Amino acid sequence: MAIDNKVTYPLDEAVDFVVIGSGSAGGIIAKELSTNGFSVVVLEQGPFREAKDFTHDELDVWVDDAIGGGRAASNIQTFRDDESKVAKVKPGRNPARYYEGVGGASVHFSANFWRFREIDFKERSAVGSFEGTNLADWPITYEELEPYYTKVDWDIGVSGAPGPFDSPRSKPFPMPPLPIKSSGVLLKKGAEAIGLTPQAAPLAILSQPHNGRPACINCGYCLGYGCEIGAKSSTLAAMIPQAIASGNCEIRAGCAVYNLETGADGKISEVQYLDPDGNQRSQKARAAVLSANGAETPRLLLLSESSRHPDGLANSSGFVGKNLMMNAHANVQAVFEHQLNDYKGVQVTQIVHDHFYESDPTRGYYGGGGFTARPLMAATPIWYSLVGQRADGPQWGAEFKDRIAHNFTRQMAVVASGTNLPLDRNNITIDPTHKDKYGRPSLRMTYRDHEDDIANVAYMQGFAEQMMEAAGAVEQWSPPAKAGTGGGHLLGTCRMGDDPETSVVDRYHRSHDVSNLFICDGSSLVTSGRGQPTMTIMALAFRAAEHIAAAANNNEI
Repeated sequence: MAIDNKVTYPLDEAVDFVVIGSGSAGGIIAKELSTNGFSVVVLEQGPFREAKDFTHDELDVWVDDAIGGGRAASNIQTFRDDESKVAKVKPGRNPARYYEGVGGASVHFSANFWRFREIDFKERSAVGSFEGTNLADWPITYEELEPYYTKVDWDIGVSGAPGPFDSPRSKPFPMPPLPIKSSGVLLKKGAEAIGLTPQAAPLAILSQPHNGRPACINCGYCLGYGCEIGAKSSTLAAMIPQAIASGNCEIRAGCAVYNLETGADGKISEVQYLDPDGNQRSQKARAAVLSANGAETPRLLLLSESSRHPDGLANSSGFVGKNLMMNAHANVQAVFEHQLNDYKGVQVTQIVHDHFYESDPTRGYYGGGGFTARPLMAATPIWYSLVGQRADGPQWGAEFKDRIAHNFTRQMAVVASGTNLPLDRNNITIDPTHKDKYGRPSLRMTYRDHEDDIANVAYMQGFAEQMMEAAGAVEQWSPPAKAGTGGGHLLGTCRMGDDPETSVVDRYHRSHDVSNLFICDGSSLVTSGRGQPTMTIMALAFRAAEHIAAAANNNEI
């Protein structure tokens, strides 16, 4: 669709900032810089969709992956679990999963909005090192980031209530939690029965009208879908309209960046991209902000190699693309006697952040995490019929249909979400033989979870089973916890740090190597958190934008 930009910048005149990507970080940074008077061009390789463009079409969204960039056949990526192997195209969905379009993954995520805690920023000091890993402390603390978490709460729009184990907060939630649903009631019952403490789930979904946007109508199409009324707090709903209204921001959708060009002074001089018609274009810029996600950001840096940067742009450390983390997950599926009708409403209304959150050396491995209760695969009927049944049960015929008809309204899941250790072996690189739909060398993911990551979520899965039994499940099954082969939490591949030898950007997201290049998205994270990173990405983006604007105003870019 056409975008109602209020300004169109010429290609051959330098704008203050080109922002590459419009998701959880890029959308915020574009809004903050443009409303502070800077000229901004946003390059987004996906389309611009408005709320009215989203549907409940399961075949389109889940089977054809229409809003997720398409299946492997249309946007090729490759995968391998070891660097000694030749990476291959996986059938079905790509290993690096993200939303292609203005707003990024904040458009189709389930909107779990967990803050990190103090421990997340200083785990290396707390638990020590682990052989073969790159576990490190962050260069910033929770206390430094807390004001920006609060800004996310109020500017983006978060519903919730403080939990007993939450870190301190400077301001209350702007809205109360969404109403508890059946899965939340049962998680609460089961958790309390085994001595755990559930709490209301913080969600980036409005429980009340907020900032001119309407409250959730409980349609149930949250996970994987765009919100048709704008109640989900994506940057598409909460930030992009303000950026455009500023008159200083131009959104160029359908534009795939293939190179960041540097001049004789070593700084970014222009951003080269393909426009929606496949024409090569180049936008001159005084500075660039790269927010393309934790997989596409390192790929673009590696594609932007030159004689000055032979190993890729901003990669003197060799850490571009390294330390890929995706959060480990395991789940328990349970069926109850009575109808839950959990397909209605938001995905999650209760969580458990008890003593599992922090790593405990007595367990014999590193890791921590939390639990959510949700319909998960029992949220929509077609997707449920394809992937929601137990693997050892009938897969066709009358009994299969009877189980679907009976279980769909009675089934729920408890998901254990945990940590990932940063490893050199888990990385994003350039595939030597394949190309994507734009003609660029394909993204290659090499990934195998650390053994501690799997042990951690398997341990948590056992407690999820106890909770479901205590809640009265008449049937339950637990898919085995195993190494992941892809995901949507793409973290750590251009991490921040004070030491240029072991990080890609400094504590303010400025490249150590290129003074007018800033990188802020999931790639900036130093550790993975406990399963829900988006709120931290957004808080980092608000903080980065503040420092970038200050540097620009002081002629320090």
